[in-house]
Amino acid sequence: MSGYLYVLAAASLWGLIGPLSKLSFAAGMDTVEVAFWRTTLAWVFFAAQAVIRRETRIAPRDLPAVAGFGVAGIAGLFGAYVVAVEAGGAALASVLLYTAPAWVALLSWLFLKEPMGGYKIAAVFATIAGVAGISLGPGFSGEAAFGGKAVFFGLLSGVTYALYYLFGKYYLGRYRTPTLFLYALPVGSLTLLPFVHFTRPTLAGAIPCLILALLSTYGAYSIYYAGLKRLEATRAAVVATLEPVIAAILAYAMFGERFSCVGYLGAGLIIGSVLPTIWDGARERLRAPLPRAAAGGRSG
Repeated sequence: MSGYLYVLAAASLWGLIGPLSKLSFAAGMDTVEVAFWRTTLAWVFFAAQAVIRRETRIAPRDLPAVAGFGVAGIAGLFGAYVVAVEAGGAALASVLLYTAPAWVALLSWLFLKEPMGGYKIAAVFATIAGVAGISLGPGFSGEAAFGGKAVFFGLLSGVTYALYYLFGKYYLGRYRTPTLFLYALPVGSLTLLPFVHFTRPTLAGAIPCLILALLSTYGAYSIYYAGLKRLEATRAAVVATLEPVIAAILAYAMFGERFSCVGYLGAGLIIGSVLPTIWDGARERLRAPLPRAAAGGRSG
């Protein structure tokens, strides 16, 4: 039961990202500036944990990959997501973020030569239909359709979020989360820096950024991986899909954001497309042959 609570808490904290970002925008902060401070402040927390626990060592051969993740996975995701929030709202951005499983299926098929089974194909088509429903239907409150900028950067956040799955497949089993973020986050900050327009700091803008860094980044990732230790990955992934639901509820309560009927149908297709992908992964793991020792230690 504790595993579910950990993952649910992490999803709730991630659901705060869009609404908190909008509060900083309302206080006059620049869009990319919010992503920059979220990245930089979160690095302080991860670095402190890594130093205290003496988990700072990483193999030199892995540094280029970790730096590349800092550029694409950190700067790409954090930057694209806040632009999507600013352009289309917190609800739209959070739903388009969850196109990530479809991107994972496509990228794994293209670059890792993983099979593209029927469940994955169904998930990809459901995602495409969902994006069409959101972007081609009316926008919030029956207004005109969402602009291309909001949809583009929302989809880009989904692509860059997909990199977390691919990167984690190779590196999260070899290093602890604070160690990876110790090196990846400053690369992300430096990548965002040329695009930042710094504004005059105010408490109204700084406090949401601090909460983003402490709770929605450092806290959420730490809690999520603690939950994975108590819960199988398939179930954790299902619970994590509550993030866009939480974000949409908060966006409606705080800013009056709501989709049209077509938009809600599209959002449901995108969130629902996660389930076939997860189910397909679970079936593949069940069909995988057991190691010889686990199978009873029999020799030929």
